[in-house]
Amino acid sequence: MVKNNLSWMIGGPALSGGVNTSSEVFAKACVRAGLYVFSNIEYHSNIMGRHINYRVRTSDRPVHSHVESIDLLLALDAETLLGTDPHQDYQRHGGHLHRVAPGGVVVVDTAAKVDRDAITRDDIHVLELAYDDLVQEAVEGMGQEYNARRHNVMRNMVPIAASCALLGFDVANVVAVVAERLPTRHQAMVEFNRAVLERAAKATHEAHADNGFHVSLEEQPDRKKHMLIKGVDAVGIAKLHAGCVFQTYYPIAPASDESVMLEQHQGDYPIVVLQAEDEIASMNMAVGAAHAGVRASTSTAGPGFSLMAEGIGFASITEAPGPVVVLWQRGGPSTGLPTRQAQQDLRFALQPAHGEFPHMVVAPGDARDAARMTHMAFNWGDRYQMPVVVIADKFIANSLVTEDGLGLEELPIDRGEIWSNGSNGQGSYRRHALTESGISPRALFGTPGGAFVTTSDEHTERGRIDEQVENRMAQMEKRMGKLDLALQEISDEWQYELIGPREAEISVVGWGSTRGPIIDALHVLKSEHKISANFLQIKMLRPFPTKAVSEFLASATRAVVLEDNYMSQLGMLIAEQTGIQLHRQALKYDGRPFSEDEVVEALTTHHTSDAGRLVLSHP
Repeated sequence: MVKNNLSWMIGGPALSGGVNTSSEVFAKACVRAGLYVFSNIEYHSNIMGRHINYRVRTSDRPVHSHVESIDLLLALDAETLLGTDPHQDYQRHGGHLHRVAPGGVVVVDTAAKVDRDAITRDDIHVLELAYDDLVQEAVEGMGQEYNARRHNVMRNMVPIAASCALLGFDVANVVAVVAERLPTRHQAMVEFNRAVLERAAKATHEAHADNGFHVSLEEQPDRKKHMLIKGVDAVGIAKLHAGCVFQTYYPIAPASDESVMLEQHQGDYPIVVLQAEDEIASMNMAVGAAHAGVRASTSTAGPGFSLMAEGIGFASITEAPGPVVVLWQRGGPSTGLPTRQAQQDLRFALQPAHGEFPHMVVAPGDARDAARMTHMAFNWGDRYQMPVVVIADKFIANSLVTEDGLGLEELPIDRGEIWSNGSNGQGSYRRHALTESGISPRALFGTPGGAFVTTSDEHTERGRIDEQVENRMAQMEKRMGKLDLALQEISDEWQYELIGPREAEISVVGWGSTRGPIIDALHVLKSEHKISANFLQIKMLRPFPTKAVSEFLASATRAVVLEDNYMSQLGMLIAEQTGIQLHRQALKYDGRPFSEDEVVEALTTHHTSDAGRLVLSHP
């Protein structure tokens, strides 16, 4: 019997099947019971109706990624098991039956009319339950007349109850979450949900009594204080904590969820969230707000970032204090894979507009990382007076993970050098004054004597258009020099992180969301394969920590770069900045995130052979 180490999946049609609600209720119930949880969603880019699946992984130790095999598969329709019709030539997939581990259980609704002859595996158990009938029995057992339109909303409690019964998990944990989710006016439905859960759990025991199950979940009462949070929510919270008062956006997956979250709370916090007419306007509004003296931000995905390019250059040449741009990557190019995972925008983020100009690019690795780096991005934007791109992705955006906290409390607020008449010297204000550091003190709107002009043309210290040679060189050197200053001043913890022993048999270099599966894989490599491995997570990509990365790679026995893209874009950046080419690569570009298993496969392969370019995919 395996305790608390579960890989669980539910699948069905989008919006109408209750997949999201079921999975998030189950995940939160596990967290309430003191378990560590990681959960991620995969869905097609249709408005509604196509297949969606949600994974939940639980453990006694922190987990940050999924595994390929599934112990318990809840199928709300036949497509979840067997995939799309062989003759269908759009939005195809092969189902998930092949992922079920030997001894695993498939729970299916009898109404799904699954062809049992099509399930040829004899090493798994298939449990069929009549979802609607069980809901009706539970409602009538409460002394109420059954109404399908009203009560069938609870049918998604049936597979959750079956999970609880198989796992020996108290349904009271689920009831508590349901009570939290339901608004006050619907609290009467809590007991109806309890009745459905108990009736379905009983039916599961009766139907599966002779078979047993190889995984159990046990409550850990000493560990009940974790939060369960998505990356989009963590970033939204960080923006509020950092004092962002103006957020712009144009709807686009997977970025929209962050702005929608902030919209829901703008009545409670001093922030205005504005949906603009397009991404061009979103960017320029944010730049204007930053010049006005407030902390401003915008969020988008790759196609929207393409439209923001000129605005980023405008922010940089006019030395705006920001804005912070959160780039939630997805599969490209063009529309590409709107709802799928990728790390394909790194090179674009490093040079998003024409010309040479300073801006910062930082890449968090998980929800907590994303919150902390977003907070600091506002400080860096104010301090160095340049736009800051926080480059994340769909995996971080939509995954749920348990965290002890976001670590925002101890982070400072740094508004940079503020000009006032007298404190920064006498005479008329020069917005782009040439200073030893390259930073020109900025005057907030309304500061006496602080009126200024600036322009997207090359300009003088006073912001007047000027193309004189000496001035051009002085202003270019002033602006670009701020990148060197940032690299000197920003502490190492924000530039990179070494995880694992200093000396190791194999070293992996990565950025962004590969952090989670790599950390999980390090544990497996050590405990199951007796391989010592370490991981260098590069967090700051512009300016680049050349010295630290060079020293790490020079001492590495075997170094592997691992990325969610085709070109090994981090590998290219490392070669550009250090002169070191990483020929051992582990790449994935199928629109899905790395799993723990794939990272283990990649690193064990590179440990024992000179595999060179290794491509991972497990359809």
